[in-house]
Amino acid sequence: MRHLIIYAHPNPESLNGKFKDELAKHLLQEGNEVIVRDLYELNFNPVLSLQDMDGQRKGQVADDVKLEQEFISWAEHITFIHPIWWTGMPAIMKGYIDRVFSYGFAYRYDQGVQKGLFTGKQATIINTHGKSHQEYHEIGMDTALKLTSDKGIYSYCGFEINRHLFFDKADRVTPEIAESWTDQILSLYNYSTVGS
Repeated sequence: MRHLIIYAHPNPESLNGKFKDELAKHLLQEGNEVIVRDLYELNFNPVLSLQDMDGQRKGQVADDVKLEQEFISWAEHITFIHPIWWTGMPAIMKGYIDRVFSYGFAYRYDQGVQKGLFTGKQATIINTHGKSHQEYHEIGMDTALKLTSDKGIYSYCGFEINRHLFFDKADRVTPEIAESWTDQILSLYNYSTVGS
């Protein structure tokens, strides 16, 4: 299977970095094709400019956006790995979506009816956050996060969402818990071998 990992965390030694590295290694060992796009390492420009907006209306995108769209077109399963900051995704990830998930590529309207164009592609979302699951549940933040990302972005663009994992109190995690979480992530991909 063709896997694309889109990763956003500035620290390669972070828990998110561990998830990214271990997942890429696991997928390769299972015989999959894997491409990793580390947005900070790429210094991806997240700012949707007026030029971007004008180009999107004409079906024209900047070269850096076109490259990312080629990776998405290639992939069968896309995994998004990033922390939750200020109850949302890092600015660089949001900007990636703003610029790359453009009209005519990620979605369009047919006679006023919205249509996602990533049909047939799977998405897995892996997030870490500092608050506990209980705190997020009590204020409804867990529901809000899934609604704004899963429904508002990924399903909207036609992805079939495989799983959306949230790992809580991630700033206080022990090495043992980090290993357990990594094992949990990898277990989701054991079916994703060549020919599956």
